This record gives sequence, C-alpha cells and structure tokens, in this order.
Amino acid sequence: MDFKDYYGILGVSPDADIKDIKKAYQKLTKKYHPDLNPGDKEAEEKFKEINEAYHAISDPVKRKKYDDLRASYLQWQKRGGRGDNFDWSAWQHDPGFGTYTRTMTPEEFESIFGGVSGLGEKFGGFSDFFATIFGMDFDSPYTSPAEDYYEAFRQPKAGRDIEGEISVTLEEVYHGAKKLISVGGKKIEATIPKGIQDGNKIRLAGQGGKGSRGGPNGDLLLTVKILPHDKYKREGNDLYVDVMIDFYTAVLGGEARVNTLAGDIILKIPPRTQAGKSFRLKGKGMPVLNQAGVFGDLYAKISIILPADLTEKEISVLEELFNWKQKKK
Repeated sequence: MDFKDYYGILGVSPDADIKDIKKAYQKLTKKYHPDLNPGDKEAEEKFKEINEAYHAISDPVKRKKYDDLRASYLQWQKRGGRGDNFDWSAWQHDPGFGTYTRTMTPEEFESIFGGVSGLGEKFGGFSDFFATIFGMDFDSPYTSPAEDYYEAFRQPKAGRDIEGEISVTLEEVYHGAKKLISVGGKKIEATIPKGIQDGNKIRLAGQGGKGSRGGPNGDLLLTVKILPHDKYKREGNDLYVDVMIDFYTAVLGGEARVNTLAGDIILKIPPRTQAGKSFRLKGKGMPVLNQAGVFGDLYAKISIILPADLTEKEISVLEELFNWKQKKK
C-alpha cells in the first residue's frame, strides 16, 4: 500500500490553515471536475484524489492522525525504509477510534463549487490507504462529502415563492370575485374570498418560481389591498355609513333610505332624532372570512340637511315657534 501525500495533492504546506486548504480545494475541484472534463478519466481520478485529501485534512481529528502517521512515515524513510516494509498495522483504523464526521454547510459548498450544475455521476469511494487509516462504513456504500452534496444538488428543487400585491374594491370583497392578473406576461386568475381583510395574503399554489430538476414550482403570494370607498368605512367586519335626512324627518320622524352592499333598506327614524345618532343594522356589514352566512353589522350615522329654500310661510311658522320657545325660558 502506498503512502498518500494529501498536502502535496492539494498543493498546500503541512502547516496550512483550513482557509488555505479550502481555497486550494476549491481551485482544484473546479479545474478537475468530471462534468467540466467529460470523458477525461485522468481528470476524474485526479478529482477523486483531491476529494479524498480534503476529506482527510479538513477534519481536525483525521488530520491529527494523518499528521502523526506522516511524521512517522517520513522518519522511517530517513532511516532507509523502502517499499512496502512500513508497519501500517500501528495505524490501522480502530472501530473505537473517535471518529469526527464533518459535513460541509450549504454555504461552504456554494463557496467552494460556485454555480457548477449538473454535478455528474458518483465518482467511487476512497483509496485503500484512506480505508486502512480511517476506516469505511461497510454496511452502506461510502460517499464523500462532495459526492453527498452532488447527490443533493441532483435532487428535485422547489421553485421560490413570489410575492406581489392585488388591489380590490369593497364590493369585490363583499360578494367575492375572480380577478385576472398578469405575472411575467402570463394571465393568472385569482379568487378573492368573501370577507378577506386588508393585508391578508392569497396563496396561488404553483404560480411562483419554476422548480428545477423536476421539483415543484413555488407559490405566488398576493397581499390584498382594499381600495378606499366613497361611502363606507370598514372596521373589522363592521361598516359605517352616513345617512342624510331632512329637517322635518329629524323633528317629526319618518323613514330614510340606507344604502348597503346587499341593496337599499328602509330605516325608521323616530321623532326628534339628533344629528350624529347612529343606528345599528345587525348583519348588514361585511361577511366574516371563512364563516358562511355570518356578517358584521352596519352603523348608520345620521346627518341632518337644513332646508335652504324656505317659503315665507315656513319662515313665519319657524319664527313663531322660535319666539314661543324663547318666552318659555
């Protein structure tokens, strides 16, 4: 069995720190990656060798054992050791040896491999030297950190979610609606559920970013913006509206027409109704989201319109009434 000079393979000194080791690994894997050298067996073998070296000396526990072995091996060579006479038995993997499994983070992998895609096929296990010194898991095929990430990069990947905004009217929210929107030049139908609140989100499954390697598309998330209304003010599921009545109806009582989103209704106005008084119309507000048949209330606030074109007789009657009221004080 031949000794492996892992530092030489990566082109770094034995006292190199992990940053320099990683930098060398990055440069060499990009150079010899089999996907970038199709059909080049020499590049493929070189890539395996580089990956094995990095796996050994990027792991602090493995590196310590390798450094001790390397020092012993170099001393043996200085004493005239040649060929296969080196005693490997003292360095063979002990199942009780404290293994340290180091897995690269996605960020680390991205920093090393950059945008390399189509990450090729499996490139086989490590050498007999590595297996003798560090061991293998014989219960399952051994894969290196890079191979594991190549496999991960070949897995289906979901597309990203895309966020946007959709403007709707109060009437559309009251009745529910379907609206066509344009995303990337494509027309998509969005369903506006009854009673949705301003700021709520509508999720359109599969209408986001395109998935890769057979993965599903992402979703489109639309934030609802309800446009201001010229008549109604909304608070939660309740509506507020101003109702105008004339002076005589306010004094003597009568009826007033109230506009609701479901149609007009007649409101009974009792005599001597004051401006600013509110009448609660139960169940005439907004539908409650996801609760069929449940509605908020509508509050009708009274405003009184004073007559602007009184006849002389009407003015005379009002003056007489006013004088009478003054005498009673």
